[in-house]
Amino acid sequence: MPDPVRVRFAPSPTGALHVGGARTAVYNWAFARRHGGVFVLRIDDTDPGRSTTENTAQILRSLEWLGLDWDEGPEVGGPFGPYFQTQRSGNYATALERMKANGTAYPCFCSMEHLESRRAVARAAGGDPGYDRTCRRLDPADAAQRVEAGEPHVWRLAVPAGRGDIVVRDAVRGETVFPAEAMDDFILVRGDGTPTYNFATVVDDADMQISHIIRGDDHLSNTPRQILVYEALGRPVPLFAHLSMIWGADGKKLSKRHGATSVEAFREEGYLPEALLNYLALLGWSLDGETTIVPAEVLKRQFSLDRISKSPAVFDFEKLDWMNGVYIRDVPPETFAARMVPWLEAAGLANPGDLEARPEWYVALAPLVRERAKRMTDIAPMVAFLFTDHVALEPSATSRVLGREGAGRVLAAAHDALSSLKTWTAATVEETLRTLPESLQTKAKTVFQVARVAVTGSMVSLPLFESIALLGRERTLARLEVARSATTH
Repeated sequence: MPDPVRVRFAPSPTGALHVGGARTAVYNWAFARRHGGVFVLRIDDTDPGRSTTENTAQILRSLEWLGLDWDEGPEVGGPFGPYFQTQRSGNYATALERMKANGTAYPCFCSMEHLESRRAVARAAGGDPGYDRTCRRLDPADAAQRVEAGEPHVWRLAVPAGRGDIVVRDAVRGETVFPAEAMDDFILVRGDGTPTYNFATVVDDADMQISHIIRGDDHLSNTPRQILVYEALGRPVPLFAHLSMIWGADGKKLSKRHGATSVEAFREEGYLPEALLNYLALLGWSLDGETTIVPAEVLKRQFSLDRISKSPAVFDFEKLDWMNGVYIRDVPPETFAARMVPWLEAAGLANPGDLEARPEWYVALAPLVRERAKRMTDIAPMVAFLFTDHVALEPSATSRVLGREGAGRVLAAAHDALSSLKTWTAATVEETLRTLPESLQTKAKTVFQVARVAVTGSMVSLPLFESIALLGRERTLARLEVARSATTH
């Protein structure tokens, strides 16, 4: 294991942080933490048409929300900055000069029209459509004069003659062999002076002393080209680990048609960051093949590259919902109350300062909600009846429950019994209501169901006695009266 371990996550700020990118970030972060290494965040913003500061801010926000901290990068700095590719042009120029000096880079003056024409001819003849190295055969002195004269040109890598097979040593996939003769002299620097991806990323990774490159396998085809650049620069080649793609349940690459795909979308849909972090970690990696709840602290201690699967991972939204529910139930009531209130504020049920004004009330509500919610978005509909003076009775509940014979007698008896209570708690409410079935000569289920509909407006709700205690005396008695007027018996 190289010492120190240095890994990086290098997103392009061309859109929202997708769960595939987030998983890559999680693996890099966990690997660095496991080995006491350094996790570098670099922004690869060399696509000027699509890279935006808003997207960069969104990426940072998503990573922070997941609980991923970086040791070097935006907002924290570091010894190998700057950490935005658009600010590193000097590094690329220096690297290119080094390659010019050692003969591994050469200028190419072929126009796009010439290259396209040549490709068309090659394809028609069934030949190799790659670059035919015309400019590599130019006299170096003549080429230098043309560059000096300002003739448009790009800079290409001179793939070494007789290089032999390029072997990618991968911690996940083992060895993959690419024949060097299949590599054309690809472009390093474009005519406008901007570096290509395969050049810039190698220069940055080499300068930042990255020891391991953990990334998606959509980059595997780039790897042999990048190895050639490392060799041309005389820099050590990192160890690679290419991660398989994430699929939807239909066996196709995960996309918006399957549901949420960005970290921010999952956040907005009510998932906890610790649950999403755990789930992302298990998309292609396992602790022991059985354990599903792997908190961040365990992940940081136990993550290893040798337990990453070569097979594509399938994103299971139902399993994520289950896992999110597990994490929700594990949050202490005081903490859950604080995390719950912003969702209530967003739904227009609570106001800023309500938690501080009634902390005990919210802490009492928290466990009732926590045991029943799979997502934080479940909370507002579940508790809305507690935040209004007048609850709307569901038509189906009214006809099925309040419309049955004896419902009016139950409501009247419940109102009378509860109005005499001196202490209003869940326990005293329960004790009082449990005396009614015998006096009314009806089933306990009937009494409780009628009271539930009257108080919550629905046949399905939070626990009845606790709900009445939280609702309070005045609103409970008022709702019993209103429901009584809706009964037909």
